[in-house]
Amino acid sequence: MKDTVELNGDKLNSKILNTENQEFIKQHLKTNVADLMLKKHSTITIDIKVLAEQIDAKRRCEKKLPTWFSTDNIIYPNKLNIEQTSSEATAAHKASIIQGSKMIDLTGGFGVDCFYFSKTFEEVTHCEWNEELSEIVKHNYQQLHRPNIKCIAENGIEYLSKNTDQYDWIYIDPSRRHEAKGKVFFLADCEPNVTTEIGKLFQYAPNICIKVSPILDITEAISELKFVKEVHIVALKNEVKELLFIIEKDYQGTIQFIATNLKADTQDTFSFHSKTSSIPRLEKPQNFLYEPNAAILKSGGFNPVSEFYQVNKLHLHSHLYTSNNLVAFPGRSFEIINVFDFNKKVLRKKFANQKHNITTRNFPITVDEIRKLLRIKDGGDSYLFFTTNKKQQKIVIECKKVK
Repeated sequence: MKDTVELNGDKLNSKILNTENQEFIKQHLKTNVADLMLKKHSTITIDIKVLAEQIDAKRRCEKKLPTWFSTDNIIYPNKLNIEQTSSEATAAHKASIIQGSKMIDLTGGFGVDCFYFSKTFEEVTHCEWNEELSEIVKHNYQQLHRPNIKCIAENGIEYLSKNTDQYDWIYIDPSRRHEAKGKVFFLADCEPNVTTEIGKLFQYAPNICIKVSPILDITEAISELKFVKEVHIVALKNEVKELLFIIEKDYQGTIQFIATNLKADTQDTFSFHSKTSSIPRLEKPQNFLYEPNAAILKSGGFNPVSEFYQVNKLHLHSHLYTSNNLVAFPGRSFEIINVFDFNKKVLRKKFANQKHNITTRNFPITVDEIRKLLRIKDGGDSYLFFTTNKKQQKIVIECKKVK
């Protein structure tokens, strides 16, 4: 490592890694950083502002990046880099999808993905145009004992164009363009614009993995890209975190969609192909009710999941399923207690001032509006699903969660 590290715009002496400063960070992980800034500290040998920023960043990593959090002498970048990086759970999942001898990450960031890729590839190249961040990542890899990762402080696509190296895989995580306002739903609104770079990238690798925001429109992205082989929808604890597009040079087959929900110790995975054309059977609420996990809902695999698990839909657009016998369904499962027509007077008399968890699917009013209208409090062990049945009638399904 160099004698100095560029951090937050200031040249800092490597004293940031001195024992007293590292010990100060550990001792104040639960201290309000604003309070730290107002006090004098005789035990530290560096600007308190720097250590306060390190404490704040390290705290953000405790659950998201436990390996970094528990490793000594890690240097942290600003909180934005921490917020934008993959979690260890999703990075490990990506590494289980793609393997090979040699790969390059064109948009390396804080380097969490490369850390896990280095376990499934013999050689990994991490490109990051921000020299400060690249230097931090290089230092951290030394502490994490990952000698097979090479750090390049340069724009990844420009680095590729200046070399003749060949790779098994290219990984790229485009970010929103600065001029793009609001939420981004299209790849063309991201930087780098992979839709115009695909041809160039295939000169260096036959396989490309593109990671994008979960709000991106999957259908539109497939139409913008060529040779899409797989689309992975990755959720963590039932919150969709990222979409992965696996592209293979000259691939012309059907597209496989893989919806994965990562849980504490296990994962639910459901896959289907683009040419799946099953038609679900519609049925009134039976003994059990099922709500697919967030990854399946994002994937659009509403009909294939009905066919695979042999469950019936309540309505073509409600995306709630039912069966007489309990099945091991990838999502939430409930035992149905009662079914009501949506009648304000009857429902208010039945549920007013009680605690219930409320969910709406294919229903014209929001959860907050329902709570006000029927005077239902939040919480408890009971669940109410406000939805539409196969006869286009508005109904309410009272149920309890299956443990």
